[in-house]
Amino acid sequence: MTMWSLRRRPGRTLGLLLLVILSFLVIRRLEWSILIPAWLRHRQLGLHTKGQHFMLEDSIFWIFGGSIHYFRVPREYWRDRLLKMRACGLNTLTTYVPWNLHEPERGKFNFSGNLDLEAFVLMAAEIGLWVILRPGPYICSEIDLGGLPSWLLQDSGMKLRTTYKGFTEAVDLYFDHLMSRVVPLQYKHGGPIIAVQVENEYGSYDKDPAYMPYIRKALEDRGIIELLLTSDNKDGLKKGMVHGVLATINLQTREELQLMNTFLVNVQGIQPKMVMEYWTGWFDSWGGPHNILDSSEVLETVTAIVDAGSSINLYMFHGGTNFGFINGAMHFHEYKSDVTSYDYDAVLTEAGDYTAKYSKLREFFGSFSDVPLPPPPKPLPKMTYEPLIPVFYLSLWDVLSFIGEPIKSEKPINMENLPVNDGNGQAFGYILYETIITSSGTLSGIVRDRGQVFLDTVSIGFMDYKTTKIVIPLIQGYTFLRILVENRGRVNYGNNIDDQRKGIIGNLYLNDSPLKKFRIYSLDMKKSFFQRFSIDKWTHIPDVPTLPAFFFCGFVIGSSPSDTFLKLEGWEKGVIFVNGQNLGRYWNIGPQETLYLPGPWLFRGNNQIIIFEEVMAGSVIQFTDTPYLGRNQYIH
Repeated sequence: MTMWSLRRRPGRTLGLLLLVILSFLVIRRLEWSILIPAWLRHRQLGLHTKGQHFMLEDSIFWIFGGSIHYFRVPREYWRDRLLKMRACGLNTLTTYVPWNLHEPERGKFNFSGNLDLEAFVLMAAEIGLWVILRPGPYICSEIDLGGLPSWLLQDSGMKLRTTYKGFTEAVDLYFDHLMSRVVPLQYKHGGPIIAVQVENEYGSYDKDPAYMPYIRKALEDRGIIELLLTSDNKDGLKKGMVHGVLATINLQTREELQLMNTFLVNVQGIQPKMVMEYWTGWFDSWGGPHNILDSSEVLETVTAIVDAGSSINLYMFHGGTNFGFINGAMHFHEYKSDVTSYDYDAVLTEAGDYTAKYSKLREFFGSFSDVPLPPPPKPLPKMTYEPLIPVFYLSLWDVLSFIGEPIKSEKPINMENLPVNDGNGQAFGYILYETIITSSGTLSGIVRDRGQVFLDTVSIGFMDYKTTKIVIPLIQGYTFLRILVENRGRVNYGNNIDDQRKGIIGNLYLNDSPLKKFRIYSLDMKKSFFQRFSIDKWTHIPDVPTLPAFFFCGFVIGSSPSDTFLKLEGWEKGVIFVNGQNLGRYWNIGPQETLYLPGPWLFRGNNQIIIFEEVMAGSVIQFTDTPYLGRNQYIH
C-alpha cells in the first residue's frame, strides 16, 4: 500500500489548503442555524427563569416531578415504575447518582446492569418524562456515606465535601468520567436532562465556603450547560446558596413552606419557586417504628405548594429497596442504621404497588393536563410460595479454611484500609478479627458498628457504640479471641461523615494492654465470595448448629416467577442471598419483618437461597404476598 506523503505530493497539499480556505469562506456566509439538525433547532434556550416562572423555550413550564432511584429498583421494573409516574400526571423524573456504586474502586467504573444511568435516563425520555439529575458527588439519599466511596477514607486526613486536595482530585476524576456520559443527555443536545443539581443540602454542612463554587465550576467545565440548582432544608437554606444558581427547598409541612418561600423572596428576589424535595413519607431505622404520612395530609400539602406558585418534586415517588449493604445511617445522639426497605411510605410501595396517595395525586395532577392521562399499568402479580426448610449448612468457622489466607497484622486494621480489592480496601459486609489470648480480664476498644465476641467458637457478647468493654471469663491456656464486626451502614447525613471508618478502630485492649498479632478475614460476601462454596463443602444441618453460619436450600418454581416477600420468623439477624442477589439485612428487632424478592430475580426451574445467620437460626423460610414493614407511627 502506498503511503501518502506531503513531501512527495506538493500539488495535492496545495489543493487541500485551498479547499479548506474556500470552505471556511463559504461557511462564514451561511447562517449557522442551517447546519444544526432540524430536531435540535427548537432547543436553544432550555429550561430557564423569567420572573416568577420557569420557561421551557418560550413556554411557561411547571415542574411536576417525582424521585425514583434506578439503583434501588430492579432494572426489569424501571419501565413499570416510570410508566406509573407518567400516568400519575408527573412530567419530570429526578434521580441521584451514587458515586460509591459507580466507582467501587479508584478508576474502575461500573455503569452496567442496574447501574446503567444512561439507559434509565433515555427510558424516561421515551416514556415522555424530562429529567433533573442530582449527580452529587455527595447525595445523602440514606445511602452508605451519602454516596461517597469508602476508599476516600483510606486517607487519615480526609476532609469530605471540602476543597481538600485528596477529595477534589478524586471528584475531578469521577466527574471526568460521569460527565462524559451525562453531557450528551442534556436538553440542548437532544436529551431529556433539563436541569442539574449542584451537590446536595450543603448548607447543613457548610465547612468550606470555596466548595460549592468549586462543584459548580467542575460541572460547567465538563460541559454542563443546563439550568443549575441547589437544594437545602430549612437548617441549611441560608448557607447553601451559590451565586448564579437557583436555590430550591426541601420540606414536609405547610408551615415550612411559608417560612422558606418568604426567605427565598427576600434573598433571591422574584424567581421561580420550587420544592425540590417534598417528603411524601420518611425512612425507617432498625429498632424504631415504621414511619407513615397520611394521604390526605400529603394531598393538602402538595395542593398548598402548587397554589403558592411553586413547582414540586415528590421525594419519594417510589423508594425501592436498599439491596445488599448500601443502606446509610444517622448518628446524632445515637447511632441508628436504616432498614433494608426504602419503602418511605411513598406514592408507590417498595414493590411498586399503588397507594391511596397515588390515587389522590393522580386526580390532582391530572387536573392540570389538557389531555387525559395515560392509563396506569396493571399491578404486578404477587405470589406466596410454599415454605422452605433449609437442609445444608456451613459454620463460619469451617468457611475460614477455604476463603483464602487471612491478612496478618500486628494491630487491627479498619475495613477501609484492609489490603484487599487492589488496594481499595473493603467497602461493605463483615470482618473477622482473630488473635490468641492467655488470660481473662476486661476487653475494650472501639468497634464499628457491631462486634460479636467469641472465645474459640463460643459467643460471649457484643461490642458496639454503647458497649465498649466486655469481660473475658476465666480461660485455660491459649484461646482464640475472635470478633466478627459488621458494617451496619455509614452515616449519610451530619457533620461526622469524616469519621465513618468501620471495623476495629485503633488498638484492642485486654486489661489496658494492646493485643497483637491479628489474623483478619475480609468477609465482603460479594458474588466472588460465594463462588468458593463448592457443593462438596456443605453438610447437613446438625441438631445444634454452630453459629454464625450459612444455611442453604433449593426450590423449584414451575410457572413464571412473580414478586414475593421472605419472612424469617425464628431467625434473629443476618443477610439473605437468592440466586446470587443480596436482598439485604433482616433483624428481628424490626420494624421491617419481610424482605422484598423481585420476580425477575427468580428462575423458572431451580432456585437457591443462602442465609447468613449471626445468632439464632430458625427452622423454616416463609413466603408471603404481603409485606409487613412494622408498627406504624404517623409523622406530624
